[in-house]
Amino acid sequence: MCLLCSFHCAGEAKNIPPYPGPNKMRDCYCTVNLDQEEVFRTKIVEKSLCPFYGEDFYCEIPRSFRHLSFYIFDRDVFRRDSSIGKVAVKKEDLQKYHGKDTWFQLQPVSADSEVQGKVHLELRLSEVITDSGVISHKLATRVLECQGLPIVNGQCDPYAAVSLLGPSRSEAKKTKVKRKTNNPQFEEVFYFEVTRPLSYTKRQFDVEEEDVDKLALRVDLWNASNLKFGDEFLGGVRVPLRVLGQAGVHDAWYFLQPRENGGKSVKVDELGSLRLNIVYTEDHVFPSEHYTPLRDLLLHSANVEVCAPAPALLTPPPTQVLLLVPLTAVSHPPSVDPNTIFRGNSLTSKCIDETMKLAGMHYLQVTLKPIIDEICTEHKPCEIDPVKLKESENLETNRENLRHYVDRIFNVITTSGVRCPTVMCDIFFSLRESAATRFQVDQDVRYTAVSSFIFLRFFAPAILSPNLFHLRPHHPDPATSRTLTLISKTIQTLGSLAKSKSANFKESYMAAFYDYFNEQKYADAVKNFLDLISTSGKWDQKSIETPIMLKEGFMIKRAQGRNRFGMKNFKKRWFRLTNHEFTYHRTKGEGALCSIPIENILAVERLEEESFKMKNMFQVIQPERALYIQANNCVEARDWIDILTKVSQCNRKRLSTYHPSAYLNGHWLCCKLSADTAPGCTPCTGGLPANIQLDVDGDRETERIYSLFSTYMTKLIKMQEACGSKSVYDGPEQEEYSTFVIDDPQETYKTLKQIISAVQTLEQQHTKYKRDKFKKTKIGSQEHPIGDKSFQCYIRQQSESSTYSI
Repeated sequence: MCLLCSFHCAGEAKNIPPYPGPNKMRDCYCTVNLDQEEVFRTKIVEKSLCPFYGEDFYCEIPRSFRHLSFYIFDRDVFRRDSSIGKVAVKKEDLQKYHGKDTWFQLQPVSADSEVQGKVHLELRLSEVITDSGVISHKLATRVLECQGLPIVNGQCDPYAAVSLLGPSRSEAKKTKVKRKTNNPQFEEVFYFEVTRPLSYTKRQFDVEEEDVDKLALRVDLWNASNLKFGDEFLGGVRVPLRVLGQAGVHDAWYFLQPRENGGKSVKVDELGSLRLNIVYTEDHVFPSEHYTPLRDLLLHSANVEVCAPAPALLTPPPTQVLLLVPLTAVSHPPSVDPNTIFRGNSLTSKCIDETMKLAGMHYLQVTLKPIIDEICTEHKPCEIDPVKLKESENLETNRENLRHYVDRIFNVITTSGVRCPTVMCDIFFSLRESAATRFQVDQDVRYTAVSSFIFLRFFAPAILSPNLFHLRPHHPDPATSRTLTLISKTIQTLGSLAKSKSANFKESYMAAFYDYFNEQKYADAVKNFLDLISTSGKWDQKSIETPIMLKEGFMIKRAQGRNRFGMKNFKKRWFRLTNHEFTYHRTKGEGALCSIPIENILAVERLEEESFKMKNMFQVIQPERALYIQANNCVEARDWIDILTKVSQCNRKRLSTYHPSAYLNGHWLCCKLSADTAPGCTPCTGGLPANIQLDVDGDRETERIYSLFSTYMTKLIKMQEACGSKSVYDGPEQEEYSTFVIDDPQETYKTLKQIISAVQTLEQQHTKYKRDKFKKTKIGSQEHPIGDKSFQCYIRQQSESSTYSI
């Protein structure tokens, strides 16, 4: 069973403090962080103190975290960007803001409050008899290890300072500094004498409660800095000695906490505020057999012939049973204009949108990425709005630049039909035939039905926001973003085949620019392309001879040991993945230092942190060795693993097992086998048979569908009651369901009954799992350190639930 967490968020900021100087405006961007690990960055909004971002970021969270944080930065061309403020939402508070627009006051960014990680401590109170026969008690404090410490200024050289707090006590002892690791192993013991009154003469080991209550152990983690400003505080923990109890022993993990009064004294309203809409879900995914009843019901529904009225199918709440209706059963009401078919959001359009994202990602990469990369690199001026034109720019030159880009993108799209994925072609064929049958008078409807998806919902959004479709790693700069907007609008209109195209533009400058393309050859090219991708029949995708760049960026790699006497150290390299090879370079633009053909990739898997005490590591396994790589953050690591797996999943010699840890010091750390060629000890997680084209985890998707049904169970039950009542047959419609008619209430009732039964069974299994987890969980364990308020909240909820059920 795995835990699947995800969130997406969007927002704006207001009342950012002005820049100290004559030009008070700022160029701001916002980052999304899991604790201090950046996983997303918005575009830069220039010259504004109230920047609007309005960006959605969706992320499946691949690791545990304590805070979801948002930082506002001011871009500085000449030095490091400066942080203005932050919003840090505790994990246990995310549900409080779920799905709500909320304004958060920005808080100051202070090194003393930037705390993450945990420490493992062991305390033991021992009785010692001195040479003079006096009995004293000493506290043995063992600092074992830390995990997940923050990295400060690109490095982490931690040490621990341990002190016993109490009346007249201030002594502190330090561990050795552990270099270049944020998961240090200390294994050091420190002894502190527990002071007793002179009258204390008991021979029996005992600790008086009033003495213990006055003492506490303080452990602070520091980063040993070479800078003149001194060492940086990483976090601390305070442990009262009363936790020792009668046994005199305590062994537990603790979450590190910020230093008391460590923040700057800044007024709350001085930094501005940030509006966020956070949607956070947390799903427990069971083994596959738990989902069999619901999954079988969903899969079987594709073979059920359903004839339902259009309003019920095209605009239902996403929670209704009509999720089960196959796409081919869709028809439009007579009032729908064939020229606007599928322009609005409906259940059908959303289903097809998701399918295109799943099946068409590589198709987008191959078709658009080269020209999008070129546009983002060249920075040619393309502004054609006379009002926005800069003094140094020429309108005719800009028009020609834009026309050149539009022509090239139009050509690569309309000549790409043979590479359109088969599943998309099958959907387009069904759409074309259904639309032609429904609107027999309009001969062009078979084109507009398909173009509404392939141009309006697929190519145009990818051109407009290439970062959201993995065509670019980050947001384009404002000027390039404007160029892509103009291209997207033109391509969208070219693909629409509307009767009066110039009327599609509200701006006169766009209508004038479109006259360049108001020729029959463009309409013919679009129709030929739409005919090709909506033709029934399957073909093999032709091999692509030209290398297409799929992903690139800086990462840290470990030397592979190809040179017998070479140092196996870690170095920063520029990695580049195409559909032909995976390479790394000393820097971007230089020749490759190493090239791995795609067919030589046998598996791509995560690497356990214990191997090198480094986070976000994965391995690219080749026939003779494995390449160990560290990504910049957990989300990027997952993205690299996903795309490397997908591009190599059809290789004939893919491995079925692998070693999750590294081969070091003459043996595999995971299974302890000494032969470096020993078969793997763990089943591979990635890769699919060559005949499967979609990388979909059926269990995770079924769990999401279950969650959707569970959330709206009340509506499902009401709908079932509506089907079972006489009002469905001959009485007045219930108000909640007056927007559609159920043609076959008996069959709908049966289907709803099956869904409700399957969902309720899964709810019972989830409840049992949480109850069993509650019984087995130990506070202070590595998984649930002391100070984990999120888990304490969970414990409280389970306790209340157990009391209520009793």
